[in-house]
Amino acid sequence: METNQTPHPDQENVKPEPGHEEELSMADLLKAEAQVAEKVQSRGVVSVRVVQVTADLVLVDIGEKKEGAIPLADFQDEKPPVAGDDVQAVLEKKGGEGRYTMLSHRRAREKAAWEMTKKMFEAKERVKGKVTELVKGGYIVDISGMRAFMPLSLSELGGAHKHYLPPNAKIKFYITDFNEKERKVVVSRRQVLEEDEKQRRGEVLSEVAPGNVVRGVVSKVTEDALLVRFQGIEGSVAAEDVAWRNPLEALKTYKRGQRVKCKVLAVDRDGEKIAFGLKQLMPNPVDMLKRKFARFARVKGKVVSVAPEGAVVKIGELTEGWVSAEDYGADGAPKEGAELSGIVVGINSSNFRLILSAKRAEEMEDRKRMAQYLKGAPSLTLGQILLENSEDEGEL
Repeated sequence: METNQTPHPDQENVKPEPGHEEELSMADLLKAEAQVAEKVQSRGVVSVRVVQVTADLVLVDIGEKKEGAIPLADFQDEKPPVAGDDVQAVLEKKGGEGRYTMLSHRRAREKAAWEMTKKMFEAKERVKGKVTELVKGGYIVDISGMRAFMPLSLSELGGAHKHYLPPNAKIKFYITDFNEKERKVVVSRRQVLEEDEKQRRGEVLSEVAPGNVVRGVVSKVTEDALLVRFQGIEGSVAAEDVAWRNPLEALKTYKRGQRVKCKVLAVDRDGEKIAFGLKQLMPNPVDMLKRKFARFARVKGKVVSVAPEGAVVKIGELTEGWVSAEDYGADGAPKEGAELSGIVVGINSSNFRLILSAKRAEEMEDRKRMAQYLKGAPSLTLGQILLENSEDEGEL
């Protein structure tokens, strides 16, 4: 008897007899229930349907027309389930006459979390979790139902010596140690913070450029420099860039924590360093002197010191001049306390002194007197010149 016959074309769209479709669905359902029951008995993680929630238990369908129970306390860290929900569970204890088969949702979450954690550890991915406890030397962190340990040294940038994170704080971290055999997992929030900080620093360094004016905070004062922190990046101000006059003395006036306005002088993006300047935002004394004392302007001052190389002259309250020995006047080296007159021939940009010349001042004065004399002397006629010449010849 042939078992495989080609159906007649007229029979291809014939609907099954009433009840046949229902019989197939029931068979599938029984098969599914059997699979659930088999998974439960094998102590594997299984998805079960909630049928009822009591004051302390969540009753679930575990197949073969049986109900299992999960302690409601297993859902304390998540939204309690309701009838019709599917939840993950694993067999805890087989039931018997009048006793529920007990399952654990918490252990199912832990088992799934171990598998997920292992994958993330191998892939070196960031993980999200929550601080559940503050313990000696660190924190207990929950990873989807699994407990991990985070040492204080791995909780903050640069490490920490005390707890800063509160319970229930949501954090991101990397898994640094995964030992499934010993059920040991160690995580590091510090590694995430370091990565984020490096990216942020890179963004700051890409945006700042020489010539920019920024605000920072003095983080340290040394004998020859200021360290200034700007948006988490520590830059430096060399002593010569602190002030135009007496920079080492000006350096001593700054204190740690003081806010300062700086000019960016140079940026080292690879080395993550910035060179700042403070004096560049202050008036340059050379420019001020140029505006006040024109070249070849005549000035007078009091000699305050005399050395073999030259003399220092006080001109007003804030200005000094210098006359080298080669530029003394006809009288030679002046005496301390004497008044000296000279002309401005330059400005020393190192000590901001006017460079004076008494000799050239005298030369200019002599030329001026000569010009005035020549301008005022009477002009001679040709007759007068010839007469003077004839008189000279007669005398001979």
